Parts: sequence; structure tokens; C-alpha cells
Amino acid sequence: MSHRHLFLLRHAKSSWDSDVPSDFERPLAQRGLKDAFRIAAWMGSRGIVPDHIVSSPAVRAIQTVQQICVRLALPEELVRRDEHLYLASLATLLQVLAGVPATAGFPLLVAHNPGLDELLLYLCGEGLPYTGSGKLMTTAALVRIELPDEWSRLPARCGKVIDFIRAKELEQP
Repeated sequence: MSHRHLFLLRHAKSSWDSDVPSDFERPLAQRGLKDAFRIAAWMGSRGIVPDHIVSSPAVRAIQTVQQICVRLALPEELVRRDEHLYLASLATLLQVLAGVPATAGFPLLVAHNPGLDELLLYLCGEGLPYTGSGKLMTTAALVRIELPDEWSRLPARCGKVIDFIRAKELEQP
């Protein structure tokens, strides 16, 4: 059985100080822009280039994806905005993954918590690297998971974490 790699990325840090009318429209904070770029730079330094990107259409998620596209020189047309990803449940995330083309070997899913935490726990089970404060998918956290060949059939605990990167941990001292 062959394997594929799925990348999960939680949007970077958003601004709570902006005066936008809704949560959906909250933009990235300055730190969020830097963190998104830092994650993109880490991906670029390892030759990690997604071949299919599905993102929540929330402003903070799209701004995160734009940083990835700029740093990795990817066309923004590669990004598919899926309104189902905005604050999606585990079941919805699995449905979105089932819709990833069979030809995609390195898809990137950009979404929100608590759904991403739930998806990661479902796919990989226990033994995940929580932060000291008990968090899993912090803002601008990127996880690479090795999965079975078919996106439409992802049973519980079928995945294996290959990389777990948090932008905050990439900061220079």
C-alpha cells in the first residue's frame, strides 16, 4: 500500500483589535503575518510544496495561505476556498478530505480549531506533542501526516505524524 502526505495548517494569529463586523472577517495580526511567513519558509527550506490547497474562506485563513503561496511561488489559483472549512467539525473535515483529488499527493488543508485538533486526534491517536499549556494545533502550527492512499477512506488512527511544527518554536532566539 502506498502512502501520501497530508499537511494540516491552522491559520496564523489573528487580530482581536480590528474593528471588523464579524469573526469571519478578522485579519491576521502582525505576528500572524510573520508566523505564516516563517512556516512557509520552513516548508520551502525542505522542498515541501503542496500540490492541492483547500482553505477556509475566513480572512485570517486566506491571509495565511497567501503567505504560503508568496514564499513558495505558488499560484493562488491552486487554492480552493471551501466555506465548509470555516469552524468545521471533524465529520465535515473528513468530508472535505474525501473530496481531495486522487492525484493529489501533498494536499494542504488550512482551517480552524477545535476541528483541526479533533482531526489530528482522530487520524493519529494519542502521543501527540501538546504545548506546556495543553494546546495541540496552536496558531500557525503545521503538521505533516502520512496517510493511506485513498483520501475517501481514512479510518481512525490510520495516520502517522512526520513533522509537527509551530511557528512560535521556529523563532530565532
